[in-house]
Amino acid sequence: MSDRLTSDGDSIGRARGTTGYAGAADALAVQYEEVTFGEVHRDVLGLVPAEPARILDIGAGTGRDAAALAALGHDVVAVEPTAELRAHGQRIHAGSAIDWADDLLPELALRQHPGLFDAIFATAVWMHLDAGERGQAMARIAALLVPGGRFFVNLRHGPVPEGRHMFDVSAVETVELGAAHRLRTVLSSERADLHGRDGVRWSSLVLQAEDSRDALG
Repeated sequence: MSDRLTSDGDSIGRARGTTGYAGAADALAVQYEEVTFGEVHRDVLGLVPAEPARILDIGAGTGRDAAALAALGHDVVAVEPTAELRAHGQRIHAGSAIDWADDLLPELALRQHPGLFDAIFATAVWMHLDAGERGQAMARIAALLVPGGRFFVNLRHGPVPEGRHMFDVSAVETVELGAAHRLRTVLSSERADLHGRDGVRWSSLVLQAEDSRDALG
């Protein structure tokens, strides 16, 4: 696997959810890399595949999480629609075995990366989608998971930064939406903001697709 940018995004324009990220990419690249994959996902680490797996990181930003997952031996596709953040990621993690793709929810075409995934991450992404987009996106996520595959979603709560397109999305709503697409919740937790921002907190959820035994039962 090589560190490359695919042509997935040839027909993709900037979505509303990416508003404000291009202009702030330099500062965000520093902010994203100030914390580690282990710190951000500490509550769910025990549910990350232990053996080499195929993993999709949606809204990968600078590739912090993608690089950590690749270092564990996973085959990682990092989706990031903001070109400026992708450029930072490809520079910062130039030595990592990451496949970069220009794509975004809710459609998430993944033309150059067909097939299913053992795990899908969406960190600080879901709250950028409106209600209709969230329904469409959850259906797409469910369709991309192998039986028994897991969806790791990280939700931001609190004041919306100026110039961003963001919604107040609860963990409860996300759990219910997942259940409507046959994804059961196996973990739900909350934590304070790692950057110490006033009024900001985070929810971590892991939703799991039915495996063949679940379906038969």
